[in-house]
Amino acid sequence: MSDFETLDTLMQTVKKRRKDSPEKSYTAKLFRRGREKICQKVGEEAVELGLSAVQGHKKEAISESADLLYHLCVLWTDMGITPQQLMKELRDREGLSGL
Repeated sequence: MSDFETLDTLMQTVKKRRKDSPEKSYTAKLFRRGREKICQKVGEEAVELGLSAVQGHKKEAISESADLLYHLCVLWTDMGITPQQLMKELRDREGLSGL
């Protein structure tokens, strides 16, 4: 499975679990709690990733990155954003200076 297939599979799993019972699915529970809670989790995971990186904990940074990506997928699904839209945005930014 390619890296992009893995992301697509994660997105499909998030979409499917959105409809599950919140008592049985953490993903469904996040959707039930609303976008504010989803955004809070994105922020928490970003901070945890940053702390892991500053401390030089590579294995922990990988794990926190996966957590952040999962929560981003939940947020993207909630907002109707697709990985393809994000890839297009990144392609459109190629060669642009940050200055």
